[in-house]
Amino acid sequence: MIDLSVLTTESRNPETMNLDVMTPLEIAAVMNREDENAVKAVEDVLPKVATAIEWATDSLKAGGRIIYIGAGTSGRLGVLDAVECPPTFGVSRELVVGLIAGGDKAFVEAVEGAEDSETLCEEELKEIGLTSRDIVIGLAASGRTPYVIYGLAYANKTGCHTVAIACNKDSDIGKTAELAIEPVTGPEVLTGSTRLKAGTAQKMILNMISTGSMVGIGKAYENLMVDVKQSNEKLVVRSQNILMTATGCSREEAEKVLKQAEGHVKTAVAMILLDCGPEEARQKLSQAGGKIREALK
Repeated sequence: MIDLSVLTTESRNPETMNLDVMTPLEIAAVMNREDENAVKAVEDVLPKVATAIEWATDSLKAGGRIIYIGAGTSGRLGVLDAVECPPTFGVSRELVVGLIAGGDKAFVEAVEGAEDSETLCEEELKEIGLTSRDIVIGLAASGRTPYVIYGLAYANKTGCHTVAIACNKDSDIGKTAELAIEPVTGPEVLTGSTRLKAGTAQKMILNMISTGSMVGIGKAYENLMVDVKQSNEKLVVRSQNILMTATGCSREEAEKVLKQAEGHVKTAVAMILLDCGPEEARQKLSQAGGKIREALK
């Protein structure tokens, strides 16, 4: 039998022993207070998060990918972060990949036994052609999920960087990975429900890794998302606003230059700031590794 008693994420929270008789306001208040612990826990592991950002950036620059592996809530968080990258940063769907135990179906419906498989994740990593240029990030709030442990073990054999994100110290996935990021968020408001504080901490760290690595490969100018895709009306207007903010141009000029740049915001920004046409802007950006600041030098 698995001994869950040693896991802080499975312990009872003394602040919520009367959860079942609390008023709605009391429940909201205690959950808000407890969420502060998630923020503090992440703060304690920031140096390790920075290392993960550095490794992820290096992988992307080398033509590799960021690959998340997880089960349940942790797996869903990885998938969520992966699917948000294409519209935000204009990257392909294959650049940031989220693998969840049980496959796509498991995102909306629990797949019994999938997280306990010792072979499933390895098979999936082989199927997507894992190489040493990639980085594999394993997610498990408990830190003991077999799907993640054995996935990380296989990833280690390929020579790629491996990272574990768990919410218990000295976790099994942490011992398996090259780098262990273990924000200890403490007992949950609802005992064992790691979709709460533990999930919040994991989401915060994934935000940092994906955003930090994308900034590292030139997907931002100042704090503007200059590779955003204009996939809906809101993003069309946002693209115009970004160009106007970055260059001081009018909306009319923004519309004109974006059309010349075939909707690519970064190219349009470079065109205006460098006073050149789209082809020259693309060339200078390419020579600058996709970074506008470098192109301006």
